[in-house]
Amino acid sequence: MATAADSVYATTITDEMAASAAARGTGIAKRTPEYIAQKIAEGKAVIALTPQGEWVGFCYIETWSHGEYVANSGLIVAPAYRKSGVAKAIKQKIFQLSRERYPHAKLFGLTTGLAVMKINSELGYEPVTYGELTQDEAFWAGCKSCVNYEILMSKDRKNCMCTAMLYDPGNHYAPEETQRFFEEKKTVLERLLRFKQWKLLQPFLKKERKTGSKAIGFLHHLFKQ
Repeated sequence: MATAADSVYATTITDEMAASAAARGTGIAKRTPEYIAQKIAEGKAVIALTPQGEWVGFCYIETWSHGEYVANSGLIVAPAYRKSGVAKAIKQKIFQLSRERYPHAKLFGLTTGLAVMKINSELGYEPVTYGELTQDEAFWAGCKSCVNYEILMSKDRKNCMCTAMLYDPGNHYAPEETQRFFEEKKTVLERLLRFKQWKLLQPFLKKERKTGSKAIGFLHHLFKQ
């Protein structure tokens, strides 16, 4: 668990979050170094460091609807340590911390990545509709800085590029079952993700052709990446 001394990494963490999102061509709710430092001070963050003090990875907890919903947000790993199992270890640790601090809360997440979906499935998360997530206005306000916000609002917050996943402590499958389902359907899920993104972009691409909107053109460029 991150401690107050780890606040010195806050700017490095937020810079890498932004750089990673830009490289992947995905949206992200932007966070400031001050916000990350606050989460660390509240004991709601997990950080990975080398014995020499080099920053490796990070994730934090957010609560919504008076603690009824909890999100493990901002998972990020330094480029040199990706595909090494660090992300999975951080996810497991932040999941454990969330269950300890909020044992009755529903844990949820939004992701555009199949790798994160896989990790979530191993913890017992299931894909759900947006209607099963918190409807707290503060949560959705965090999406305003995402490049896909216009798509989200055009769908009345019922769909977007991200896939919603939920762990309900009162009603859930065993992690072994959700993991097995993911492995069996991984190829199908990947195709569905790409089809979903293509389908959601179509109205905006038509708008771009009619109006020459640079913003929507940028979305198209990101999708093609």
